[in-house]
Amino acid sequence: MYRSALGEISTDVAPVAMSTGSAMLPRAGTFFVGAERSQGILHKFQRKEQHLSEVYSKHTALCFSAKAFQKTHPAKVKEGIRDADATMVSPMILGVADGVSQIEQYGIDASLLPRELLRHCESLGMRQLIPDKKLAQKDSYQGPIPLLRQAFKATKNLGSTTVVLAVLDNSTMIHGKRHPMIAAITVGDCEMLVLRRVETEGSNLFEIIFHTEMQRIDGHAQSPLQLARVDGRIDPNFTDAVTVEVIERGSAVHCVSAYEGDVVIMGSDGVFDNLFLDEIIHLSNSILQPGMGSPLPQEALAHLCRAIVMASHSKSQRQANGRLPECPIGHGGKVDDTSVVVAEVLEWTEEYKGRSGPQRRRKEQRGLWACGGFECCGGVSEEEFDLNLPEPHSPLNTTPQPSNSNVRRR
Repeated sequence: MYRSALGEISTDVAPVAMSTGSAMLPRAGTFFVGAERSQGILHKFQRKEQHLSEVYSKHTALCFSAKAFQKTHPAKVKEGIRDADATMVSPMILGVADGVSQIEQYGIDASLLPRELLRHCESLGMRQLIPDKKLAQKDSYQGPIPLLRQAFKATKNLGSTTVVLAVLDNSTMIHGKRHPMIAAITVGDCEMLVLRRVETEGSNLFEIIFHTEMQRIDGHAQSPLQLARVDGRIDPNFTDAVTVEVIERGSAVHCVSAYEGDVVIMGSDGVFDNLFLDEIIHLSNSILQPGMGSPLPQEALAHLCRAIVMASHSKSQRQANGRLPECPIGHGGKVDDTSVVVAEVLEWTEEYKGRSGPQRRRKEQRGLWACGGFECCGGVSEEEFDLNLPEPHSPLNTTPQPSNSNVRRR
């Protein structure tokens, strides 16, 4: 018998131009989705699922060791569009939020709500999820939906955002023993992967063992489900109650067994609209090599973050033959803000208590990026990255995936 990690269980869009690879420019931008359109389709997106696996485990508490990186697409920089993404890393909770830039047309800073939301998520997560911390029942962790709902209710800023959170829940018990779980909650089209090393034919490479799903209304790449707070200028029918309903009835929640050495990769749609999963796996195996041991160096996690972002941006650049590269949403992908979090799952120790905080790009100086006080890929320019991505139709990982992995293949 086990106690569920799921917590609470009651268990007009602009046309998208399709690129031919030679004439069309890459897509750009996300459109705000109004109250009436959101409420009518929540049942299609709701998920509450568990993905359990049994392998050898010490049954100890686990935590995240993570790095984050984000960068505005150069094409958006030229247009003067600010970066509306936000990332957050801490030992117990990770997050990516992608603000909807369209609301800037109404004089609203699209970056404020995503940052504020993740700040409250981090605060709640670190208060509720520290292993073996004694809390009153009303203050304890109740699941990812109550956590996200409480974080949103604590925000004040106007805006609209998609979000994905990964929560390390050490309270789940199976057969009387601790069984740590990663609870993933998504609203919109940010995505998350869980990678695990698998020994096959003498190699010890990462494979995808779990992948979240995008939540897009009618499948449009520019109209994801969103968490919003807007006024009558944008949608007179929108109230906070609408967003609370989106969290409770429209969010997708998955709980996945977590083990030491697992790697979590989270990103905005600027990553997953531009890179195939095989390309992300290729970068991960190239940078996070088995000989590095565990824990993986922070520099390696930061390197992978930056490599994923740069590879995403490269998809909107024409090749030598004049064509745009192939992407999951078509040739040339999407010109977008791009943010990523890479984390390794490690055994919890008290030293990790102080490693928390929302990650926002604070400065870019002489090629040195500072994310939340940690230096990321210092002194490495874009030109120095040899991405060497696989051919679009030559998947590197052909091992069959578990039936519950939700892996999107191209």
